[in-house]
Amino acid sequence: MKFVKVAVLALTALIISGCAGGLNSMQKREYAAFENEGILIEEKKPMVGAALGLLPGFGSFYAREPGYGVVNLLFWPASILWDPVSGYDGAQSINYDMTKTYLRKEKGKELIALEELLIADQIDNKTYLIEKRKIEQKYEY
Repeated sequence: MKFVKVAVLALTALIISGCAGGLNSMQKREYAAFENEGILIEEKKPMVGAALGLLPGFGSFYAREPGYGVVNLLFWPASILWDPVSGYDGAQSINYDMTKTYLRKEKGKELIALEELLIADQIDNKTYLIEKRKIEQKYEY
């Protein structure tokens, strides 16, 4: 009887926690903007993560959450209720992080190239500031 209570408590905690963290509302808007602009880096496919979540723990493993994957494996078939969502959300989070990292690197490259032009006296301060503002706006989502 004690085991059943512990199992129910653990299962309830897992369902409430949602396992793999999804994107917040601001990140979801950025994610949608990345998709619309065609710049989203899709390292993991969210629908594949959801489909794999139907297997014991595979959605979490796919979303690089091995700890949750093991727990979901132990709670299968009950984990079929939340692991597809975890796989989907986890894949989206990975794609979001990869895209943000890529954009941050690209922005840095462009700013360094612009600074080099300024240092080499190929552009003046006014042009530098105008171009810098353009670069910053280009990477704002």
